[in-house]
Amino acid sequence: MTNIAIFASGTGTNAENIIRYFKDSDKVRVAFVLVDNPTAQARERAKNLGVPTFIRMRPEFKEPTLIMPLLDLYQIDLIVLAGSLIFLPEYLTSRYDHRIINIHPSLLPKYGGKGFYGQKVHEAALASGDKESGITIHYVNNEYDSGDIIFKATCPILPDDTPDSLAERVHALEYQHFPHVIEEVALSI
Repeated sequence: MTNIAIFASGTGTNAENIIRYFKDSDKVRVAFVLVDNPTAQARERAKNLGVPTFIRMRPEFKEPTLIMPLLDLYQIDLIVLAGSLIFLPEYLTSRYDHRIINIHPSLLPKYGGKGFYGQKVHEAALASGDKESGITIHYVNNEYDSGDIIFKATCPILPDDTPDSLAERVHALEYQHFPHVIEEVALSI
């Protein structure tokens, strides 16, 4: 059994989608969801699906003794960032080298890096006049959005798009592809 920890910061729709995808799996299990915001909806979504949740505030991530015992207790094999805005410290990225994956709402390297998340990414894509956008699933290293790319999927940018309408199509790609890619990575560990 491959054990996954999901790190989330916000609404948790991707976390919920991932939990539901693996609910009946006998090979991959979502062991817990870790949030850095006590009011994150991801926490409630996970609880409603019977997945334990924990809170570690962003400053706590700098201290290995507050994070590593939890990962060890649940024998975590893979960390999935699903809407997490935490920049992971080196002790985590080295211990879980090529075993932390993230999803980004653009076709990296476009609109990646510090400060590019959520609506800011969609606004930048529209302002640039791009004809397509999409998602990039990648491994996490010690630089924002620069780890090895695992998978990309695209969608068109339409002439009348707004950041919200583009976000809807990008989210649809996330829900469609992220669980499958996680499964492929998890089964290869």
